[in-house]
Amino acid sequence: MSGSTDSDDRPGVVGIPVDRPIWDRFFTVAPLTIVGTMEEDGGHDLAPKHMAMPLGWSNYFCFACSPRHATQQNAQRTGLFTVSFPRPDQVVQTSLAAGPREEGGDKPSLAGVSVFPAREVEGVLVEDAYLWLECRLDKVLDGYGANSLIIGEIVAAAVAEGSLRSSDGDDADLLAGEPLLAYLPPGRFASIEQTYSFPFHTNFKR
Repeated sequence: MSGSTDSDDRPGVVGIPVDRPIWDRFFTVAPLTIVGTMEEDGGHDLAPKHMAMPLGWSNYFCFACSPRHATQQNAQRTGLFTVSFPRPDQVVQTSLAAGPREEGGDKPSLAGVSVFPAREVEGVLVEDAYLWLECRLDKVLDGYGANSLIIGEIVAAAVAEGSLRSSDGDDADLLAGEPLLAYLPPGRFASIEQTYSFPFHTNFKR
C-alpha cells in the first residue's frame, strides 16, 4: 500500500501513501490530557497531549513528546511530571495550555488556567479536572521520527468523587452524569455521555 493513492482491491477502500504522516487523513478517538512540568526558573508549564495513555496494567503512564518541546526538556531535567484529565467544559482552558511562548520563553496564556500544587511531586495540577496523576520519570525512549515516548511511574493519583466507579453504581449513569472529554485528531473534540457495556466473550481474561 506504500505510496498508493488508489483504492486497493477491496471496493470502497482507499490506500493512503505512507511516505508522509497519515494521521490528518481520517479521524481517531483519543484522550485529551494536560501535562504539567516545572521550568528552570521555578514556574510551571502546561501542555495538552492526546497521544497519552496508561502503559500496561500497572501504574505507568506515557505520552508522546519531542526533544524540542519544553515539556520533554523539563521532565528530563526534573524527573517529574503531572497529568490532569480536563472535563468537556474545560476545552477552552485546554486550548490555552497550548498557547505560544513569547520571546523570553513565557507562556502568558497559562494565566487563564487555574492550578493547585501536587501532593507528592514538585508541580501543579489543573483545577476542576476529573482525574489527576503525579509521576516520576521512568525513562525516555527516543527515535520515533522527531518524537520521543515519555514514560512515568504514577506515585500519586486522585479522582473527583463523582467520577469514581463503585461496585454498587451503574457505569452508564456515572458517565451520563460526568461526561468525558475526547479529542478527535486532527482538530475536533467530543463529550462522551452515552455509553454501552462492551460484549466481552465468555471467559475473557485480560
